[in-house]
Amino acid sequence: MDADTPAEDVLDELFATIEDRKETLPEGSYTASLFTHEKGKNAVLEKLGEETTETILAAKDEEEEELLAESADLVYHLLVLLAMEDVTLEDLRVELRDRF
Repeated sequence: MDADTPAEDVLDELFATIEDRKETLPEGSYTASLFTHEKGKNAVLEKLGEETTETILAAKDEEEEELLAESADLVYHLLVLLAMEDVTLEDLRVELRDRF
């Protein structure tokens, strides 16, 4: 993914990259390390908890730049969890659509 990626395609490209890292497990990749962590899924769940707390605190403190940064971290780790569970972005889109 690069700076020329249209904003509307960012989540799809990010998820594709996460799926690729899950498959290829390149050395030195943070994403790959989440899939092979000794704690297993708990490593990602802990990161989700941490990023959720940081997002809440940024919102509480009305720090917009920090809120965006922490929200991006939260979404990234959620996408990693979805990939771990073999859930796709399309599955998520369908669930959201069906709720509204």
